[in-house]
Amino acid sequence: MLPMTEQSVYSTHPGNIMVVDDNPANLKLLEGMLGHQDYVVRSFPGGRLALAAAKRNPPDLILLDINMPEMNGYEVCEHLKASGELSSVPVIFLSALNEIEDKIKAFQVGGVDYICKPFQFEEVRARVETHLNLHELRQALKRQNERLEELVIQRTEQLQAALQQIESTYDETLHALGGALDLRDNATAGHSQRVTRYSVEIAKVMTCAGEELRNLALGAFLHDFGKIGISDGVLLKPGKLTPEETEIMRQHVRIGYDMVSGISFLSGAAQILLAHQESYDGSGYPQGLAGDQIPMGARIFAVADTLDAMTSNRPYRNAVSFQDARDEIVRCSGSQFDPDVVKAFLSIPEDAWHRMRNETSLISFVGIGKRQNR
Repeated sequence: MLPMTEQSVYSTHPGNIMVVDDNPANLKLLEGMLGHQDYVVRSFPGGRLALAAAKRNPPDLILLDINMPEMNGYEVCEHLKASGELSSVPVIFLSALNEIEDKIKAFQVGGVDYICKPFQFEEVRARVETHLNLHELRQALKRQNERLEELVIQRTEQLQAALQQIESTYDETLHALGGALDLRDNATAGHSQRVTRYSVEIAKVMTCAGEELRNLALGAFLHDFGKIGISDGVLLKPGKLTPEETEIMRQHVRIGYDMVSGISFLSGAAQILLAHQESYDGSGYPQGLAGDQIPMGARIFAVADTLDAMTSNRPYRNAVSFQDARDEIVRCSGSQFDPDVVKAFLSIPEDAWHRMRNETSLISFVGIGKRQNR
């Protein structure tokens, strides 16, 4: 509801009234009656003239006779209602026709009221004032709605800008986490980016989408994050680890999980961190999960991780060819790897892996989710 002060202003607004009647005496009488009420009154003896004038200067209300030459009142009203700019102007029919059919037709063509001739001044004044007030209130509501729409558009644009900033910060934060690990372990620099691309590519073949795909990408990228908690003496040791050192290194799985599982937007990815060293036959760690007990994302990651590890140089060995890595993955299908994941891996041509390996742009994790949800 409009504030009382604004409503009062509209109720006293001097309306712009158009009177259309082919009888000059009626025009003069209505001009005099309405003029005393401080209304601005314009008189027209025919419908065509009135329509042309209304288009140039739209009135607030029209008093319209029905029986007129060339164009009757019904036709004038129909033309008004068919015009977008003038369709909201209220039309009061003022006619000597008194049959119920005439009144029904007047409302059917868009009239808001019907006054029979001979008319009484008080009746005309009261109905004119009522419909002018209603018209002003409708116009005020329309203006309010337009202002609200503009405000919604502005707020939406501001929200979108804020979300874009959040998304940018979101990606920057994740890449900073990955960069922190690269600083500690130069031997695996770029590994997280590559294994994430490999995992996503396999996942798409397996029709993973939406949150599942995004969680996989996040889990793959952060899978070694727990190594931040491993001492340099173990993490950076160039030779083979002792059994004790191996056990220390294995703790990075639980460390990484504990670090990210409490972060709401990484909770799904945390499950992949926890299970990324599990094997399909149950021989992995830390829980010894097997088969479908292992999250699908972790099963996909296992193949992608092995592919990148084998085709990358490490301090303790040189990289092998893609074909050798492929043969090893096939050999371990059903033991270390899920056969269905291996099948999906084999369906991707070798040049696609080389293209992904040479990709230098940073991964947008938000973008992965959006592309899948459209």
